[in-house]
Amino acid sequence: MSYLSGVGMTGGYGGADILHDCSISVDKGQIAVIVGPNGAGKSTAMKALFGMLDLRKGVVTLDGQDITNMSPQERVAAGMSFVPQVNNVFPTMTVQENLEMGGVLRDDDLTATIDEIYDLFPILKEKRNQAAGELSGGQRQQVAVGRALMTNPKLLMLDEPTAGVSPVVMDELFDLIIEIANTGVSIVMVEQNARQALEIADQGYVLVQGRNRFTDTGQVLLDNPDVRKSFLGG
Repeated sequence: MSYLSGVGMTGGYGGADILHDCSISVDKGQIAVIVGPNGAGKSTAMKALFGMLDLRKGVVTLDGQDITNMSPQERVAAGMSFVPQVNNVFPTMTVQENLEMGGVLRDDDLTATIDEIYDLFPILKEKRNQAAGELSGGQRQQVAVGRALMTNPKLLMLDEPTAGVSPVVMDELFDLIIEIANTGVSIVMVEQNARQALEIADQGYVLVQGRNRFTDTGQVLLDNPDVRKSFLGG
């Protein structure tokens, strides 16, 4: 059984469906990547999984529990964490303060978790007293991911984590995503750099107009000539 599973998701905004019988799942400690053209419903699928979109049809389960009607806050308490593409740090707060805000719902000592995040992102420890808004794009993304990890999630959701960063930083972020998954955290991410994302994906989903067009392992999708021609630039 998949750790997170959204099956037959159909829904949208204002009465207009964007997702049409869309299904996304990820196993424990694995990476699932959602790719597709602009307007394919990738971020909408992510929001549906996190409870930010009302579904007309479909069921979302987490570790075997039906969470379809749970609020995003309840899903966080159940072990999910979400990093949006934009507005994902408090720019006037320091790196340290951003991380502390990520643990605001916890009632235990945050020190050990913050130390683990600094081990994962050494540059953040170096800049812990600097305002997050003064950091580079890649460093801000590290703050955003670090803040999401402050809840000790079992599932991490990332909406285009490499948007606006250099190719070198993109590679570094993908390496860190693999490292996080290796700790047993399941990861679902929407990514515009489809080829690179599928290279690290255990499971890949190509969406077109809110529907599953191709679903397979990342490597099989990379080797599929139809996927390469239509979505990966040949």
